[in-house]
Amino acid sequence: MGIGSYRVGMRTILCACLAVVLFMPAVVLSAEPPVLATLQKTNTPMTLMAVQFKDAKLGWAVGSGGALFSTTDGGKKWKKQTSGTSALLTGVYFIDQKTGWVTGAAGTLRQSVNGGESWTGRPLETQQPLYGIHFPSATDGWVVGGGGTILHTADGGAHWAEQASGTSAALYAVQFLDAQRGTAVGALGTVLATRDGGRTWMPQVSQGAVTLFDVYFTDESTGWAVGNAGALFQTNDGGAKWVDRTLPCGKTCTKVIDLLKVRFTSPQEGWIVGERGMMYRTTDAGYSWSDGTPIAPVSLFGLTFSDAAHGWASGENGTVVHLQAGK
Repeated sequence: MGIGSYRVGMRTILCACLAVVLFMPAVVLSAEPPVLATLQKTNTPMTLMAVQFKDAKLGWAVGSGGALFSTTDGGKKWKKQTSGTSALLTGVYFIDQKTGWVTGAAGTLRQSVNGGESWTGRPLETQQPLYGIHFPSATDGWVVGGGGTILHTADGGAHWAEQASGTSAALYAVQFLDAQRGTAVGALGTVLATRDGGRTWMPQVSQGAVTLFDVYFTDESTGWAVGNAGALFQTNDGGAKWVDRTLPCGKTCTKVIDLLKVRFTSPQEGWIVGERGMMYRTTDAGYSWSDGTPIAPVSLFGLTFSDAAHGWASGENGTVVHLQAGK
């Protein structure tokens, strides 16, 4: 599947909304405490759909046309790697510094055991696009995708088995707290939860039919989900009830943007990125969020943190932004 058909399938997640502002290589944002946002050079025009850092130095980014880049110096320099595919890559997850996985269009699932220098395809029985991947341990991992696809491995990826999701909605993200407790989100307000390692997936009520693009739990009770048109939902009871915390458009807003990735670095500090390079931040466990601040002139699809002080966002036109949080 090419980038064109993927845009149709995910609709607004790939809306190319370019900000008409000049973006400096490094900007101190007026957040409290302050955030330093530095635009890094990847020298590629490809859209980078996902980014992951294992520590403050070692990271990977993947995207359109099989694009795969790595860095060993925190993103000061990005090296192009060969993914072995031209498919759109939508997810990347390294279990350790050597063993990693990428997901993508048309059932693409590839593994590296040498830090991304080479990749081996894992044949699957599905041709559905695969979007989200998460390993809570070295042996247990899950992948989610189109048509309600959920795949599970219990042996570090040597074998993958499909689990019954009970939905045909596209699933865009999955997170597991451990080998038993996980949550997946997707189109039509779909939220699925398991407490038995995916043997059963139970639908949860999200109070809306908006498309949800990402989910993140800070502990077994507290979680967040983000989606289109500013959708932001919170649960404090493990997902039994999701409360609508959708962000307002804002004083200078002309269109409510899609929120595409959410991450928390502690129970109090959380981050969201989305369309038009917008970033939101909370330092009080989501009680309040900063006004949206553009940290790039393009939409951002990926977000990762190596620790509370260092994060990276990725997006269109090969964009990678390094985030440094003050104290």
